[in-house]
Order: sequence, then structure tokens, then C-alpha cells
Amino acid sequence: MMKKKTRLIHGGVSRDPHTGAVSIPVHHASTFKQNGVGNFEYEYGRTGNPTREALEKLIADIEGGARGFAFASGMAAITAIVQLFSKGDHFIFTDDVYGGTFRLMTRVFNKFGIEVTFVDTTDLDKVKSAIRKNTKAIYVETPTNPLLKITDLKMISSIAKEHQLKLIVDNTFSTPYWQAPIAFGADIVLHSATKYLGGHSDVVSGLVVVANEELGEEVHFIQNSTGGVLGPQDSWLLMKGIKTLGIRMEEIELNTKAIAEFLVDHPAVEKVFYPGLESHPGHSVHKKQAAGFGGMISFTVKSEEKALSLVNKVKYFTLAESLGAVESLISVPPLMTHASIPRERRIELGIEDGLVRVSVGLEDVEDLLEDLEQALE
Repeated sequence: MMKKKTRLIHGGVSRDPHTGAVSIPVHHASTFKQNGVGNFEYEYGRTGNPTREALEKLIADIEGGARGFAFASGMAAITAIVQLFSKGDHFIFTDDVYGGTFRLMTRVFNKFGIEVTFVDTTDLDKVKSAIRKNTKAIYVETPTNPLLKITDLKMISSIAKEHQLKLIVDNTFSTPYWQAPIAFGADIVLHSATKYLGGHSDVVSGLVVVANEELGEEVHFIQNSTGGVLGPQDSWLLMKGIKTLGIRMEEIELNTKAIAEFLVDHPAVEKVFYPGLESHPGHSVHKKQAAGFGGMISFTVKSEEKALSLVNKVKYFTLAESLGAVESLISVPPLMTHASIPRERRIELGIEDGLVRVSVGLEDVEDLLEDLEQALE
């Protein structure tokens, strides 16, 4: 059985079967010749494309699922999964969920009769209490965005199976290199592949992996019917990024550990959220279900004014949306990624006005530490 780094390079369709090329060709084709009516390998670019299919087979392989699907963005991927369900169906969502996901469920899918309850999924009793007769799925982020809360995948899977619910896991922060939710009982795994999987801030995409063929047929029907597919050029870029995922995640983790320890000891920093810290709630759970702690850190400073001052002073941390790239990024979630969540709700969740989120990259860690030191002064 292939080890993880080998699978990233040789998983799925690792070379062109027609030419032997070790880089899968980019097939810019909207339609394909048929060898007679209904006799074809590919029919139409929305339904299937050789480059996209290679990516889809790769992500299924590295996530340990039955089938993979590539979409034009992470939000398109989430949209497709919600479209598996019907009017009147009820979802339980992790409360500390990405702001775009919160917006999608509360301002778009609510119009179509999809019901949602946001629950602290780290508290299994709260999850059980939220289950209704019309509940169909539990949707979990672990670690969450931005507070890095940890949900016990094995336990939440047990609850889902007991009540015949689908378990959907957003695995963006951990990536399949560190965490494999399907092995813990997830039915569907999602990625904003824009982030760590692409890894170079050059592609916007979303990936879905399902645990069985039956679900695969349902997702493919939605993908083909609604058409939010990833183009061949972006599919190629994503495969190129995935090949180096292992070495990137390992190096990023080394940098992140040093930065987390620095922040914990800094007098201007009030709280630090990082699963790799033994003091972090859920540290032991995450250690049990993941092989690494990732490259995301959130921390609080005294006020929004202090947070804005910090992000304006840094030199090597780029003030930008997104995360998971080779360059270190910094943001103020209450004003950026989570601005769509009302302030009262943000404060209730613990997303304080002075919260700062960093995505640690591959720069020399000494430069990153010096940069944060001077900015925090």
C-alpha cells in the first residue's frame, strides 16, 4: 500500500495513458467525438473532462473515498452537496463555521425550505438535543474557521449512524495529508481546494469525496445538472499543487509551532487558538484523529484598533482573504471572512473584535517571528 507522499504523486491517474506524459495534459475540449450514438468515453465538457477526471480520481484516492468531484469553488461544492437534500430537510451545522457557509445556509438555502440549526459540535449532548424528525445531515468543520474548535469525528459519526443521518465534514484546514474523515465514518468530505490543496494562491476550486458509489451517482447527477464544474486548466493547476502537499504541510507545521509558542508568551496577545497547543480545547481529540495540527493560528489582541494596527504593520504576512498558501497571510475575521455573520452572533461564538487569523507559509520562520514582533510592538 502506497504511503501518503507517494499517493499524492502516483494516486489517481498519475500519467497520460495515451502518451505516457507524467504531467496529465490539459484537455481544452467542450465536446468529444462519439463512435456511434451512445458509444463514447467522454460526451460533453460539463459531464466529464479527462483532466478534471484525473483530479477527481486523485482526490478520491488520497481521501480514501469511492468517488471525487471537482467544482469551480468551495462554495459551489457545498452548494452541490446541499442540493442532494429536499425542501423541509433539517441540517445540524458546526456553530463556528466559515462565514460564507453561514451566509449560504441562512440567506440562500433558507429560501428553498432547508432548515438549519447551528450547534457547538464539540458538545455531543448538544448535537443529540438538536436532532429532529426531519434532520437529515450533520455538517462539521474540524478544526473550525476561525477558532479552530475540534469535533470528535468518531463520536459524531456514531451519532449520525444511530439516527441514519449523513455526516459531512469540511476537511479544508487539516487536508487529507493530516486527517481522513471517511476513515472515521464520514459520508461526504469537502474541501475549499483553493487553500492547501492548490497551495499557491493561483486557483479557486472546491472538491468533494463520497464514501460510496451510490452517493457518487447522486453527486454526479447534481454536478452535471447544475454545472458548477472546475475547468481543465484549473484542474491541472490543482493536481500540480497536490503533488507537493506533504512536504508543504510538514514544513508549514514546523513554522506554525514556533509562531504559536511565540504568541502564547507575548504580552500584547490575550488568547491563542491552535490545536497543537496542549492548552487548546480539543487538543487530545485532534491528536487522536489527525496526524498533524496544521498551519492556522488565531489570536486576540486588545481591540479592533490594535488588530488593524497589527495587520497594517506586518511586512511578510500579506493582508488578504484565503489561506493555505506558500506565502503567509493575515486577516481580521470579524471584518473580512466572517463579516457576513452579525456582530452579536460573532461575539456569542467567541469571534471577538480583536481576533486575528494567520495562515503560516513557507518563509524562513525567523523572518516571520521578527515580523510579528515588530508589528505587535
